[in-house]
Amino acid sequence: MANGKRLFVKITRESLPQVKDKYPFIYLERGRLEIDDSSLKWLDAEGQVVRLPVATINTLLLGPGTSITHDAVKTAAAANCALCWVGEDSLLFYAAGFQPTADSRNFRRQMTIACDKKRSLEVARQMYQRRFPDAELREKSLKEMMGMEGHRVRSLYQEKALQYGVGWKGRQFTPNKFELSDTTNQILTSANAALYGILCSAVHAMGYSPHIGFIHTGSPLPFIYDLADLYKAELCIDLAFALNKEMAGQYDKHLLAKRFRERVITMELLERVAFDIKQLLGEEKK
Repeated sequence: MANGKRLFVKITRESLPQVKDKYPFIYLERGRLEIDDSSLKWLDAEGQVVRLPVATINTLLLGPGTSITHDAVKTAAAANCALCWVGEDSLLFYAAGFQPTADSRNFRRQMTIACDKKRSLEVARQMYQRRFPDAELREKSLKEMMGMEGHRVRSLYQEKALQYGVGWKGRQFTPNKFELSDTTNQILTSANAALYGILCSAVHAMGYSPHIGFIHTGSPLPFIYDLADLYKAELCIDLAFALNKEMAGQYDKHLLAKRFRERVITMELLERVAFDIKQLLGEEKK
C-alpha cells in the first residue's frame, strides 16, 4: 500500500527498536533477508541495507514480496527468533516456523492454566467481565456467560443497523461462498479474518499458542477467537455497518482494508493485545 497509514513502520537503521529485552516482532515486506558475517541483513526494494539485531527479536513477520535464504533461516533459528509468513500489514496469517530451542515459558503457563478447570474458568470470566463490566459473574457457568454474550452480540447487530440505517437480516456466512452474503456480512467476514491474522501474529510473537483457548473449543484457533471477541464490537461490527453505508451497498475490499487499518491504529490494537494477554494470563515470575 503506497499511501495512507500503516500498522507497521518501514524498517530502517533509524527505526530499529532500541530495547534492553527482546523486541516482540518486526514486520518486513518487499525485500530480501540474507546473512552477512553470520548476522541477518535486510535488503529492501529501494536498495537500502539494514542489519537486524536478530538476537533481540522474538519474531520476524515476513510480508508480501519477501524472500529469505536458507542461511538466514539457520541464523534466525540459532538466535531463537521465530519466522511468520503473513499478508500485508499482517492482515492475513499463513504459516509459522519455530526453532527447536524456543523459549516455551509463556506457552507452558498458558497450558498449565488451560488444564486447570478452575483457573481456566477464571480466565474466561475475566474475558466476559470486560464485556459485562457491571454484571456479577462470579457464580455464572461458562455456558451461562456464553448465552449472555450471544444475546449481547445479537442486540449489538440490531443497534448498529438502526444507528447507521442499514438493513439487517442476521449473521450469514457460508464457507467458500463469500459472494452469497449481503454487503454487511461480507465486510464482517473480511474484517474478522483480518483481525484473526493480526492476533495470530501477536500471539506467536509473544510465545503463546493460538490452539489453547479458554472459551472456544473444537476449532482450529480457539485462543485467537477468544481474544478476537474482546475487540470485535469496537472494531469489526461497528465498521461493517458504517462501511456498508459508505460503500452504498457495493463491497469494496480496498476501502475496507483502508478503514480497517485506520481503526486498528486509532485503537492501538497491537499494544492492547500485548497488555490484555499479560493481564489475563499473568506476568512471568522471575
